[in-house]
Amino acid sequence: MHATNATEWSVHELTRLTGTTSRTLRHYDAIGLLPPSRTGANGYRFYDADALVRLQRILLLRDLGLGLAAIAEALDGLTDEAAALERHLAELVEERHRLERRIAAVRHTLAGRQDGGRLVPEKMFDGFDHAVHADEVTRRWGRDAWESSDRWWRDLGEEGRVAFGAQTQAIVAAFADLAARGVAADSPEAGEVAARHHAWLRGAARTVSRGYFLGLAEMYVADERFAATYGGPDGAAYVREVLVAYAEHATFDED
Repeated sequence: MHATNATEWSVHELTRLTGTTSRTLRHYDAIGLLPPSRTGANGYRFYDADALVRLQRILLLRDLGLGLAAIAEALDGLTDEAAALERHLAELVEERHRLERRIAAVRHTLAGRQDGGRLVPEKMFDGFDHAVHADEVTRRWGRDAWESSDRWWRDLGEEGRVAFGAQTQAIVAAFADLAARGVAADSPEAGEVAARHHAWLRGAARTVSRGYFLGLAEMYVADERFAATYGGPDGAAYVREVLVAYAEHATFDED
């Protein structure tokens, strides 16, 4: 990345600098999350320094797992930009520490296997406790949601967790197969996979409202971690289309 004295940046420059696609920027503009600072006579969009700071905050919040609606609410609700950026920085530092602990844990295991040393479970799993997600889940869905999810996960036991993981992979594979064959998102076949996904969510000891279901569908596209699960942005976008079509006629816990 080269330093620049520019006061505004084109879509092409922004995609090069951030890795964000022009399609994503158009979507952010369409939903009012990140409108361009100005649009030229030729229709080209340009972004100024304030827009770049807003985009940085969007990407930070997206990486923390927030959906686009929650990101918009967070950005509009925090008018103190410096304070918001300091909070983002603190969260990133916390994430870095967690990753450093995981790196050390894997190195411990690798060294033990290669040198025939004794493995120490406390070191092997340092940084892997699923409870590290407590703050994120609480922030997005409330403390009750985290406590319920935590109890459910602990009660599953090892065999239950393996079975749940297999079910998850089967659903992901089914979505990938639908997309590869070009099955229409609103077709009965796609609807059957969406129904399996709905049942899978309810099986995780969660009340699934229509709003939660649709918010999750949006998050699959907005959050790169989830999009990667479904083969990237295009795969995640297809899954969202399937879930949205299914939600039009499905019955949810709030109905």
